[in-house]
Amino acid sequence: MRFDIVTLFPAIFEGYMTQGLLGKAIQRELVQIHQHDLRDWAPQTTHKPVDDKPFGGGPGMLIQVEPTVNCVEAVEKKADQSARRILLTPQGKRFDQRMAEDFATSGRLMLLCGRYEGFDQRVTDILEPEEVSIGDFVLNGGEVAAMVIVDAVVRLLPGVLGDENSSIDDSFSRGNRLLEFPQYTRPREFRGHAVPDVLTSGDHKAIAAWREQQSLQRTKQRRSDLLRDE
Repeated sequence: MRFDIVTLFPAIFEGYMTQGLLGKAIQRELVQIHQHDLRDWAPQTTHKPVDDKPFGGGPGMLIQVEPTVNCVEAVEKKADQSARRILLTPQGKRFDQRMAEDFATSGRLMLLCGRYEGFDQRVTDILEPEEVSIGDFVLNGGEVAAMVIVDAVVRLLPGVLGDENSSIDDSFSRGNRLLEFPQYTRPREFRGHAVPDVLTSGDHKAIAAWREQQSLQRTKQRRSDLLRDE
């Protein structure tokens, strides 16, 4: 799968791309991530500006339409496969596991990272991207949001996880409305806290029933809204 990230700060991604499962997936050529500096498409002046004050007044600066559209159109030509365009904005549709699973079926995603007060509205009007938000809060820019989406999508791709079943029981996965059950490993007891006996019983039917009960209980306590949506 290929990711194209349009950003004013491509260096932010350098360390992130070398670590953990993502770094291994890139090494094994299961994933490609390409960063594109929006300033490369700025007007050829001394400072290469890509932002300007909004018409009508108001605080902050806006990312200009011309360099953004030119960048996206040029980047799309760098591969044979068309890209699914994702514009990261607090005003977008809330990102969740179901959306991550949908994105994972795409061969190529282009993530547009906003800064300042966001993009000129004509970026959306012309490019018609899907507008996506990772939550009801505001970040300094879309780069962190892009990392969240890449991280959530990459782990769903075939061959990335060591065990293909690892993501099945994850909270929110594949339409699952229950939070994941608690997990334990060695030692069996630590400072008076012991592993539940059922998990060391060897009774797989009892273990499955316990895990289902724990998932339901945890969801009721922490995210009862997930059960009300049914």
